[in-house]
Amino acid sequence: MDIKQDTLDRRYLRMARIWAENSYCRRRQVGALIVKDRMIISDGFNGTPAGFENVCEDADGVTKPYVLHAEANAITKVAASNNSSAGATLYVTASPCLECTKLIIQSGIRRVVFNELYRITDGLELLERAGIEICHIPNID
Repeated sequence: MDIKQDTLDRRYLRMARIWAENSYCRRRQVGALIVKDRMIISDGFNGTPAGFENVCEDADGVTKPYVLHAEANAITKVAASNNSSAGATLYVTASPCLECTKLIIQSGIRRVVFNELYRITDGLELLERAGIEICHIPNID
């Protein structure tokens, strides 16, 4: 990878981390950006659907089943816009789960750059199988 791309990847990941601060989730805050031709065309963070209370966990601290992941929020947001995510790069603060990976594949995103490796890696395995470029950058500061 060239130095210029690495520099951009780190910047966008830092921006995704800042965007994650918008999440009301207590267990984990995740942010995502979709970038195409060096333009941010969508963004997302994990949280409840529009119109729901901004509480992601139940009284026992378990994430509510209807909480949307950052990647899903960013992908559905771009789908509702005039933009296309075909050929874009997804920057996300944690590696995607299997369900989000399916959305990534279907949305035409060609590259996924992430910071934290989530404990379940089946999403990454499916991304590889789909031929989507994966870039793990553990230290972005």
